[in-house]
Amino acid sequence: MTIVKPLVKFPDEVNIRHRESPEFHEFILSTNPKDVGRVIGKHGRVAQTVRALVYSVHVQDDKRVKLIINDGK
Repeated sequence: MTIVKPLVKFPDEVNIRHRESPEFHEFILSTNPKDVGRVIGKHGRVAQTVRALVYSVHVQDDKRVKLIINDGK
């Protein structure tokens, strides 16, 4: 995700997977464990902004879009 790569110290370790369920298009964002805090941001503001951008994408079917930030746990 080009939105996330400038925010992290290890941009080569940013990975996005797509998983489809009956209700959602799920995008799973994984980063280096040291970068998770940068992706979430203070009080979750960065994560909220990235989610807002992802959710604004128009999907052709009726499924909702979900962004999951993998914290390595």
